Order: sequence, then structure tokens, then C-alpha cells
Amino acid sequence: MFSILNITSDSPLIISGPCSAETREQTLLTAEKLAESGKVHLFRAGIWKPRTKPGMFEGVGEPGLEWLKEVKAKTGLPTSIEVANASHVELALKYDVDVIWIGARTTVNPFLVQEIAKSIEGSTIPVLIKNPINPDIDLWIGAVERIQQSGTREIGLIHRGFSTYAPSSYRNLPMWQIPLDMKRRFPMIPMICDPSHICGNRTLLTEIAQKSIDLDFSGLMIESHPDPDKAWSDPAQQILPQNLPSFLNELIWRTSVSLAQELSQDFYTLRSQIDQIDDELIDLLAHRMLLAQKMGRLKKDFGVTILQTERWNKILERISARATNLGLSKEFIKRYFEAVHLESINHQNKVMNG
Repeated sequence: MFSILNITSDSPLIISGPCSAETREQTLLTAEKLAESGKVHLFRAGIWKPRTKPGMFEGVGEPGLEWLKEVKAKTGLPTSIEVANASHVELALKYDVDVIWIGARTTVNPFLVQEIAKSIEGSTIPVLIKNPINPDIDLWIGAVERIQQSGTREIGLIHRGFSTYAPSSYRNLPMWQIPLDMKRRFPMIPMICDPSHICGNRTLLTEIAQKSIDLDFSGLMIESHPDPDKAWSDPAQQILPQNLPSFLNELIWRTSVSLAQELSQDFYTLRSQIDQIDDELIDLLAHRMLLAQKMGRLKKDFGVTILQTERWNKILERISARATNLGLSKEFIKRYFEAVHLESINHQNKVMNG
């Protein structure tokens, strides 16, 4: 039986495979290439795909589980799939899948998590739990506790980022402070990073993977496909399986450290969180300026002046009160928002006079 309890800093868990099992040939070819690399511990493939809109490819279903049995028989790689309900779990156990994971769209639903927890009672299958799609740590904690109550001994966490409405270079914002808080609350549960879903593209994979390693994550889940650009789901974020070794070799893997290094690691962790928040602030400010430009166009169309003094005073009053409650000084907030307000006026002025 495959175990996720053997993960150490010297032997991180590497999970790879296609976003979706599309055909028998595609599934087997990917697995064979990954097995040849000698770098992969666990083969992943999407069997059921929770899609945003009807009519999109939603997975091959049960036939794909036969392909995974063949993968294990031919390559020796243990297999893992996403499950979203009790029937999925039943089929996973029937076809001898080694590891299951609960996806981000399922973690947000306590009813479904409870259904899965009930269905694995009495089994020894390891369960990985992805963060909820929205940044709500209590939902993630609740999912862990429900699975723990089922009697499951082997539980892992997967950080795949969080959805956002604001423009961003990431498909899902990393928001590192949330998985780090989960690591603090559940220090004995390994945390895996899924850079594929955080990035949504191949360009940023190395950056996110390295950051997770530096933050003492226990492994990576990387999507791979023999012809990524023709994948039936999420083509932009998958890499060629034969490129996985070079991708992993670029990363700096950290092992056991001295006390002084541990203190440095704590400092690096805090600094990384600050860097991430700064990145998010820039994305949000850019989005705010886009909205200011749209307002400028409306003001121009309706002949309204750019500066709305009464509105600005109300904003400053509301923000100052909130800042005080959060332990921020009014002087700092006033200077900060005056700068933001001035930049907004400049953007609107360009639109009005453009």
C-alpha cells in the first residue's frame, strides 16, 4: 500500500500526470514517460472533471479507472484521482486506486466532504485535501477534521491557490499566509504545492515551486501531458512528462538545517509572506486604477467634475475608522490613501482629456 507518511525533507513527494485521462493511449504514454524519469512517486489523472459550464469536457469516468489499473501494472506507479462524492470513492476503491484527493470545488461543500468521509470509513486509503477555491481557512480546517473523524490515518494537504476577481498574473492567487497557517495548525500533516493550478501557465511554475520548497512544503503536484497544447482541459499549465526531470533539477531542494538556519528560515518565511502581500497589493491597485479610468469615462460622458470632495471625505473617514480598529495609524492611512486618490485622479484626468 502506498503511504504518504514516508515523506521527508530529503525525499519530497512528487505527483505528476495529466489534468485529465483522455484516452488509454495518452494516459499510458504519459505514465510510461514519467516512470522512465525515476522522479515520480505517484501518478495522477483526472477521471471526473468539475467544469464551470455544461458542455465542457467532464472526464471519461469509469473507463479511465481501467486505464489506471493498466498504468500501475505496466509501470509500477501508484495512482491517484480526485473524488467529489461517495460513488467516486466506491469506484476508486473498486479499481484499487492508491490515493484520492478532494478538489477545491468540493472542499467548499461540507455536505460532500462529509459524504466522502463516511464512504472511506474502514478503508486505509490516503486522502489529500486541496484548499477551498475561495480563501476561507475554516472550510479547509473543517474538511481536515471531517476526514480525521472518519478514522483515516493518512491525510495530506494540497495548496492550489485561491480564486480572485482582480486581474492577476496567476490563475489562482497563492496567498501563502493561508497554507502557512494550516501548516502551523496541523504540523504533522504534509503540505503539497500544486503550482500548475496556481499559475495556470508553464511560465511561472518554477517560481512557485521554488517558493513552496523554501517554505518547507513536502512535495509538488505537477500536471504533465504528451501533447500539452492539445490537452482537453487546462492545456496552458501542463508540461511534457519528459521535461519533468529538468524542471525538478532546476529547483533548490533544502534538507535538514541547523538552529541558526531554522531561525533564518523563519525570517525567510515572514519575508516571503510580505512579498506575496506586496504582489497582491500591486495587482489590486492596478485593478483599482482600471476602475478609476472607467469612472473617468462616465464622468466625461455626463459632464461631471473629476474631484468629488464629499465622496472623498466619506471614504477617508470610513477607512480611517477601519484602520484604527486594525491597529494602523490614522496618519499612515491618510498619507497612503491620499497618494492612491491622487493617482486615481491622474488616471481619470488622462481619460477626461484624452
